[in-house]
Amino acid sequence: MKALILSTDRFEDAELLVPYYRLKEDGIPVEIASDKTGKIVGKHGYEVAVDKTLADITPEDYDILILPGGKAPAALRQEPSALAIAKSFMQRHRPVAAICHGPQILISAGVLQNRHATCYRAVAEEMKEAGARYEDREVVVDDNLVTSRQPADLPAFMREFMKLLKSSSSR
Repeated sequence: MKALILSTDRFEDAELLVPYYRLKEDGIPVEIASDKTGKIVGKHGYEVAVDKTLADITPEDYDILILPGGKAPAALRQEPSALAIAKSFMQRHRPVAAICHGPQILISAGVLQNRHATCYRAVAEEMKEAGARYEDREVVVDDNLVTSRQPADLPAFMREFMKLLKSSSSR
């Protein structure tokens, strides 16, 4: 099992770092892909090394996709390769976790029609317009998709995502 995190500068630090280290704790390799090389910097100043550019990603090489929030998703949703990666994971029914503004990438990829999901409150109307069944809850699980609203929801987000990964690996 191998995880991919899509992000760029101005990510919400906790929403990237908590899943990154939690997956590593379970022995799952994690790579970070971005629209740039070198390092990306979070809203609160944390720097994270980029492993690959979006153009270098072959989605089939990964089993898990994580989309942290902050300002990064607004930039990445403009990148066709980021949308293609997200679409591939959803079409292949692979585990996807998106928190806060992270679902903006899924909205732009056109993959939330009739899916139950949540997001940061400022994104809720856009999510509904994309055909999602928006729920204002700390975590929403809809088959292979786990979504949450904000950093305070990280405990529930990671609990449910780790449950999903355990059930996915036993299939």
